Amino acid sequence: MYKLILVLLIALCFSCNPKKDITLEKGSYRAELQINDSVVLPFTFKVLNATHLEIYNAEEVIKVDEITYKQDSVFIKTPVFQGYLVAKLNSKNALVGNFIKTDLNRVVPFTAFKEETRFTTNKNPESIISGNWETIFSPENKEDKYIAKGSFKQTGNKVTGTFLTTTGDYRYLEGVVDGDQMKLSTFDGAHAFLFTARVTDSTMIGTFYSGNHWKEPFIATRNDTYELPDANSLTFLKEGYDKIAFSFPDGAGNMVSLEDTRFKDKVVLVQIMGTWCPNCLDETKYFSEYYKANKEKGLEIVALAFEYVRTNDDAFKNINRLKKRIGIEYPILLAQTGSSSKAEAQQKLPMLNHVLSYPTTIFIDKTGKVRKIHTGFNGPATGEKFITFKTDFKTFVEGLLNE
Repeated sequence: MYKLILVLLIALCFSCNPKKDITLEKGSYRAELQINDSVVLPFTFKVLNATHLEIYNAEEVIKVDEITYKQDSVFIKTPVFQGYLVAKLNSKNALVGNFIKTDLNRVVPFTAFKEETRFTTNKNPESIISGNWETIFSPENKEDKYIAKGSFKQTGNKVTGTFLTTTGDYRYLEGVVDGDQMKLSTFDGAHAFLFTARVTDSTMIGTFYSGNHWKEPFIATRNDTYELPDANSLTFLKEGYDKIAFSFPDGAGNMVSLEDTRFKDKVVLVQIMGTWCPNCLDETKYFSEYYKANKEKGLEIVALAFEYVRTNDDAFKNINRLKKRIGIEYPILLAQTGSSSKAEAQQKLPMLNHVLSYPTTIFIDKTGKVRKIHTGFNGPATGEKFITFKTDFKTFVEGLLNE
């Protein structure tokens, strides 16, 4: 009996000291998203401590501070966006799990292990792709076909740059040229992009993958003088209109319109956007800082959010999260839930010829007249293009403020 009691006491003692949960080990990791049976999309990140890490895409550094643990699993949520990584940790600190976007029902298998290299190379590059490339995506499909401009910088095997389209850019791309094979990738918590191509000094023939749910072919030819159509000419008011009108709720349930006193005799920028949209995030960061510096001069900004989440409550949770993370002081109104369809968005703003892109910005003067509509946003990944945009933006807005 004594021995039995002793055994029970020992067992009870051990049960009061459960196995310590595993946490992320500091260091550099190479992650892979499994696109299909033969294709993976790599990216790199560095664990700073158990609750903080950084994701790297060329010059971009995404600081992540929403990391939680449950027994042997880790949940990693990137700033602002709804997508998250969930994985099991083993004793060697390898991670096996998924990248999940719940409201879009998308799941991509995910693994990560201690390693610093994004893409490995086995051959010297046969071509240098630095410069500009006239690009067509889905060239054989009339409905899906669209144009782009590739802009790259290559040093040895390493390549950075992006593709610019009429609706925005494809983020900070980082990769290599290995022999005659180009490989570029990016991951920001919303989008996971991979571009692969066979390249020569003057041509590219390749495939663009967006996660594991979309892929399309592209072709490109070197053209250092190529430019996309003017972003200020793509979206415009229909004949007979010189103003826009809307009425959408804010987070407190108040209906807000351009007729409100807040906007009277002000220069107003109307931002068509979504909290799920990386190009919108780039634009929002820039607008937020510009607004803080210029709101006393008679400037107002109001954002119209087109959200694919199913309920208003979920949409406003995402809007409030964005406002808090970025420090946005201007209102973000909820224009639509359940879909980010551009056709449906255009129905909410029927005076526009179309909504071609998230984001789109409408510039309104002090009399309420629309003076310009800018389609898309080419952000900091576009280098000189972004610098030029900021110069033109400031000049135009200051001109409206001084009228």
